[in-house]
Amino acid sequence: MSAVVASSSLLVHDLPLQRRLTTKILFSFFTFLAFALCAIGATLLLSWQLEGSGAAINDAGSLRMRTFQLARDMENVAAGVGDTRALTQRAADFETTLTRLETGDPSRPLFVPRRPEILTALTAVRQGWDGTLKPLITDTLNAPQAPSARQTARAFSAASDAFVENINQMVNDIEDHNARKTEWLRLCQMALASMAVLGTVAMIFLMFLLAIRPLERLNAGIQRLAAGDFSTQVPVETHDEFGEITTAFNQMARRLAEANATLESRVEEKTASLQQKNKELSLLYEITAFLNRPASVDELCSGFLTRVMAECGAEGGAVRLTDTAQGLLYLVAQSGLPPALTEEEHCIKIGDCICGEAAASASASRIESFDTDPDKARSLRECYRQGFNMVSAFTISTQSRTLGQFNLHFRDSKIFTRQQVLLLETLGQHLGGALENQRLAAKARELAVLEERNLFAQGLHDSIAQGLSFLNLQAQIMAQAVDEKDQQATEETLAHIRLGIRESYDDVRELLNNFRSNLSAENLSSAIEAVLDRFRRQTGMRVELQKDSQGAPLQPDQQLQILFILQESLSNVRKHAQASRVVVRLEDAQDLTLTVLDNGVGFDADEVAARPSGHYGLTIMRERAQRAGLTLHIDAAYPHGTRVALFLPKDHRHSA
Repeated sequence: MSAVVASSSLLVHDLPLQRRLTTKILFSFFTFLAFALCAIGATLLLSWQLEGSGAAINDAGSLRMRTFQLARDMENVAAGVGDTRALTQRAADFETTLTRLETGDPSRPLFVPRRPEILTALTAVRQGWDGTLKPLITDTLNAPQAPSARQTARAFSAASDAFVENINQMVNDIEDHNARKTEWLRLCQMALASMAVLGTVAMIFLMFLLAIRPLERLNAGIQRLAAGDFSTQVPVETHDEFGEITTAFNQMARRLAEANATLESRVEEKTASLQQKNKELSLLYEITAFLNRPASVDELCSGFLTRVMAECGAEGGAVRLTDTAQGLLYLVAQSGLPPALTEEEHCIKIGDCICGEAAASASASRIESFDTDPDKARSLRECYRQGFNMVSAFTISTQSRTLGQFNLHFRDSKIFTRQQVLLLETLGQHLGGALENQRLAAKARELAVLEERNLFAQGLHDSIAQGLSFLNLQAQIMAQAVDEKDQQATEETLAHIRLGIRESYDDVRELLNNFRSNLSAENLSSAIEAVLDRFRRQTGMRVELQKDSQGAPLQPDQQLQILFILQESLSNVRKHAQASRVVVRLEDAQDLTLTVLDNGVGFDADEVAARPSGHYGLTIMRERAQRAGLTLHIDAAYPHGTRVALFLPKDHRHSA
């Protein structure tokens, strides 16, 4: 076919230029195109000019409205009820519009026609604005409260009538100009329409002579060829391009007759291949969708195995995962395998049997047929005894490591194509990815639980553990006082124990409140108010909230950490500060700042840092601040109170 086309192309290029059909057609087309382009260009130019003039009419008309608005604004300013800023802005808009009319704006487009009468009217508008109206506006803006402001406003109103008349004159002149341009546009459109009709008739006649009649002869031959008559030949009657095309058509018909013998078989092969690919894609989509559902490992493996066995026609199958530490493959899911085989191969050493050998090797898949390898059948007595003549093993893997394999058992041998093997290997990778996701999700849940346990343990150590240590010490002192029969010391120690028990109870209640904290409040400000209300009820202390909250809502995790730090700060005030007043200040805009101030005794930061265990409450506060992207500052000016400040920059802020 390509040879036919090539030979035809060579013959066409050998024709003299004046005999070529393309020369005649191109000349006719280019002539018509030149006239059409001229007419279209003229039409486009006129349309563009009309559009620009129309935009100028709109802007000029808007000047009338703006003039009246300026007069009203000046009267309001003079009466003391207006806004000078609005007057200034409206005057600036007027100036901008007038300047745009003078200079034009090709991008819109917008321009005033360069006619003498229009330019004269535009000049009169500019002079009226610069010479009369604009100075009056300036006088009003300079002295809006002056007694003369009302006179200025009246003068502006009086001058605006003549000014608007000049604008009306300019608009009328532009409209007259546009009316003349519209007439020219209609003439060009009529000429273009006439040219289109005449040109179309001429081109139809020309095409009939040069192309349609030769095409009819070729079409008759094509119809016979389409009907299945591959012996069709068209007589060559001309020596132009159509003659060459007819020759090429005859050669093509002969080639088609030769190719038709094998075309149907090739179509059948391609159709079968396409159907197989669609079937594989459908299976891949189905298994991928199943593996993405929330399910246990056993459910994923069982569902995967069921679908793969149905697709491959396997009588048995198994999914095995690798225990690298012990060098074993253990059975996770199976289908169609006899109980004896399942019992014997529940755990396979890596390297044993076909499954173990496939796991030990680096190959992606392995297929063994016992019919072609009697020695292999004897070595795999159990599989062979159970009636399986073919076993295959495909790797279950992720990008980083091998997780196991899945096996397919067949009672009759079958041939796997390369495409089927690649599909099964791909399915094994999808199963490996799903299993890896299950492992990572379980690890994430475990880490979350460990993190919360750590925070709970820290809270217990900082509150309850210290209280219990105090009670233990007081119990020892009381025991000693009882042995010594010191009634006064016993009563004093008992009072300390009661106080310690009450404080421990308060610590437990506060700790429970901290861990039960939720984000039911609409925003951070509401949540802080709830915490402070609870603190007032518990302590009876005077608490003041100062807030300026205009920022976007925070992420729940950030908001919760801020509440925890606030609660811990208030707990320290209750237990250590001996304060009578607490001030909480919230400044929430782009950045967020939360400050807690008390008038207590404060503490010696150096003395706290020198303690063997430090202060776990402060440590927990810093850890929570770091987790949420906050900056924590604690200023302790003993004995003048304590300041705790939280700062969240906008770069670390994550809106909910």
